[in-house]
Amino acid sequence: MSREKRPVWERREARAPGEAPRVIIIGGGIGGLSTGVYSQMSGAETRIFERHVLPGGCCTAWSRQDYVFDYCIEWLTGTGRGNDAARVWRELGALDGKSIANFEMFNTVTDETGRSVTFYNDPDRLEAHLLELSPADARPIRAFCRDLRRFTRINLYPFLTPSPLQSPRERLATLRAVLPSFLVLWRTAVTRMETFCERFQDPLLRRAFPFIFFQDHEVFPLLPYLFNMASAYHLNAGFPQGGSLGLARSVEDRYTGLGGRIDYRARVERILVENDRAIGVELRGGERHFADHVVAACDGATILHGLLDGRYTSPRVEELFAQMTESPDVVYPGVVSAFVGLKDELDPDARHSVTYLLSDEDSKALPGVLQNSLVVQMRSRYSDGFAPPGKSVVHCTYFSDYASWKELRRADRRAYWARKQEVADFVRGFLERHHPGIGRAIEVVDVASPVTTERYTGVCGGSILGWKSFTPADDVITALINKDRMRLPGLDGLSLAGQWFGGGSLIRAAASGRFVTQYLCRDLGLEFRAWESTDTTPWHPDRLGRLPQLESRRVR
Repeated sequence: MSREKRPVWERREARAPGEAPRVIIIGGGIGGLSTGVYSQMSGAETRIFERHVLPGGCCTAWSRQDYVFDYCIEWLTGTGRGNDAARVWRELGALDGKSIANFEMFNTVTDETGRSVTFYNDPDRLEAHLLELSPADARPIRAFCRDLRRFTRINLYPFLTPSPLQSPRERLATLRAVLPSFLVLWRTAVTRMETFCERFQDPLLRRAFPFIFFQDHEVFPLLPYLFNMASAYHLNAGFPQGGSLGLARSVEDRYTGLGGRIDYRARVERILVENDRAIGVELRGGERHFADHVVAACDGATILHGLLDGRYTSPRVEELFAQMTESPDVVYPGVVSAFVGLKDELDPDARHSVTYLLSDEDSKALPGVLQNSLVVQMRSRYSDGFAPPGKSVVHCTYFSDYASWKELRRADRRAYWARKQEVADFVRGFLERHHPGIGRAIEVVDVASPVTTERYTGVCGGSILGWKSFTPADDVITALINKDRMRLPGLDGLSLAGQWFGGGSLIRAAASGRFVTQYLCRDLGLEFRAWESTDTTPWHPDRLGRLPQLESRRVR
């Protein structure tokens, strides 16, 4: 939408009786879109300003030579029915008209010798497979699978209402869900995965278990592994048709269908503040828009040090963004992604996702690899529309150090591109080794570094996943939601949403928009309302719209 056609929200001294309150939302990621949807349903007039040309933030995709490279979702909590996570997505219209791809296994892990272990979601099948691999490890195998069976009976997805606003009935329902499983929840929450793995005699099992979620999350206890595998077992952790950008487009459609407006290429430069109250925003170029409330749903560091110029903070916010952002134990590293477009169909016998544990030689050859591992996913198996008919897409990814990529791009752009080329060359050779003949089918390789992610989405440090769960950040974020009510002390008229203030997963980003709207309704005198979308129009890849390329230059 061009600037000339963009209407300006002028300043108004007072809201007329019966007039809808105006809410400006900074950022069109999942947190911002969610805030917009729930605010529109609750009777506010909202407007989203998004710096990019697409919705979704990190939940995005781009194109190259008619291939679609889907960036974010590997599985999505809430793709099933009958739970609160699913309810959030269906209120947002995220799954309207879509099929869901569900896989019988979460991941396969293969070591340098070619030995593999597959993490089936069915606890009986998983137990039989693991016992066949290592009968000597019967005790830890049976213990893990016994707990997985217990988790399949837990249906706890607390994403509807923040604790201070829960009714007595909601609190009682939560207690009823938690109490029967309290002991197993507590025990698996305090048992680190790395500690559990010490019980295995088989070196493959000892190394493979932390990679159930594709890459080692390092600080995780057993609980999230069991929880998500149980969700997948119940078909509640699948992959939605249309992928990451498809999810964002569906929520965008829901938002605009409710009367919301989203302005693209509209970069907010600062939040306007008078008498310690946010009153609007100023865009790049000086254009100003005023509202009754502002919700910042973009990168946390950008909000605090850019849009507010460091004038407002709190001990909790300082703890997060002045201390914890520098800790590798609390914030996820950046990611390198190499997308490979193939002119042929994928091998039907190839697993949809494999984490390869790399040899020392391969680890030295793969630029910036942090965990001596490479994830290879057959992305064309996840959804239609990612490749032209008869063709396919493979996604190779690994955790990598943001700082080294950033410095290289700053100091020597030619060397930066040479490093990207090294990644592409390694991926070509590695895929050929594990899938002989695939090299002849490669038409394009597209490499995105952590710096690419930062430039494309604005996310701090290229950290697509944000805060690590089960770290001190959890307690601070919980306090921000429940005690500070997603506000900055000393500044009225501003609320905070998105992954940096709600937690680093898509469902938590979506829930942050629901939470912030519930608080907002109390301040603006509105009744919070939410209902599921009834749109059954079948999804089609054309609804992704026109996709940009990530870089004008590409590797060979």
